[in-house]
Amino acid sequence: MDWSPLWISVKTAAVSTCLTFVLGIAAAKAVTSMKKGKAVADSILSLPLVLPPTVLGFFLLLLFGKNSVLGRLLAEFDVTVIFTWQGAVIAATAASFPIMYRTVRGAFEQVDRELVDAAVQLGCSRAQTFIYVWIPLAWQGIASGLTMSFARALGEFGATIMIAGNLPGKTRTMSVAVYTAMQSGDRELAFRWTAVILALSLAMLAAINFMTGRALKDK
Repeated sequence: MDWSPLWISVKTAAVSTCLTFVLGIAAAKAVTSMKKGKAVADSILSLPLVLPPTVLGFFLLLLFGKNSVLGRLLAEFDVTVIFTWQGAVIAATAASFPIMYRTVRGAFEQVDRELVDAAVQLGCSRAQTFIYVWIPLAWQGIASGLTMSFARALGEFGATIMIAGNLPGKTRTMSVAVYTAMQSGDRELAFRWTAVILALSLAMLAAINFMTGRALKDK
């Protein structure tokens, strides 16, 4: 059994989770601090969550394709996204970002603003207030968002196969490996990969439940 889809999936999900960690927290903080247009911004940032994965992959193709403005710009620097591992990372990030964003935003909205105001009055800068007040008070939500984002990126299929393709040893993730095995009639191999994905998904759910239980005990 070729285990490369497992390593590709884990590597893709790990890099994607790092990106969603930064982008999700930044977006959540920005929207939480908005006074106008919050509903519009929230709808736009949450859109990939409700789009079919293949539609999301189609939009990514339009964005990074060779004929697009961004695609031509990247080509000038000899950077290719379509049918590469980097494309798989972008697909996983686009699919998992809304989960991180919405989870962290919910955690930020639960932060006691009196503590934030107290930190500001004591002379803390915005950066210090964010690092030493917002993040510690919302860490359970951030940790849950990271776990769910990793699980979502690990199982991404539709957008991945649209933008990254199905290249053995390069872009073939576990979900794509299940699809390929079924297309070739190898149900036993498809079952094996399904079992691996199921085990990893259950581990992610156990981690989320553990953190949720800890959060409830802390309260």
